[in-house]
Amino acid sequence: MVEEVWSDSLWRLTTVRVGELAGYSYLAPLRHIAHITDLDGDEAATFGTTVAAASKAIQDETGAELVYLYVFGGGVNHFHAHLAPHREPGSPLVDDPIKGAKHSQLMPDGREVWVSDRYPLQSQEIMAAAVAGIRRRLSGSEAEVSEDLG
Repeated sequence: MVEEVWSDSLWRLTTVRVGELAGYSYLAPLRHIAHITDLDGDEAATFGTTVAAASKAIQDETGAELVYLYVFGGGVNHFHAHLAPHREPGSPLVDDPIKGAKHSQLMPDGREVWVSDRYPLQSQEIMAAAVAGIRRRLSGSEAEVSEDLG
């Protein structure tokens, strides 16, 4: 059960009334879109400031040390960001993007990385191609970047 606590012409913030964590909230655009990649115009331009203001209000009212921002895709066909107040110790929140158990692994250059026990590291070629492709897409002219980003 959630209750709307704030809205403007673009966004709505609802907060959970029954749950494990006081202040757990959802920020969603009023316009129906499926994914964060569908944000455009004023929604895209105001997303960051809206998340920051909502997070600050949640943090101040709950005494949280910080507010996690989670965005999941695919589970619900309407984009919404989860704003989750976090307080140690004993918080029920997950603060690690690696699914399941993990272990430390030394890389050939001596760096230590954390690796999922269930999912192997991707090849350096795949990882390098992703880095290069993202860099290429975002290094174009401002108009191209705007077009690519929304």
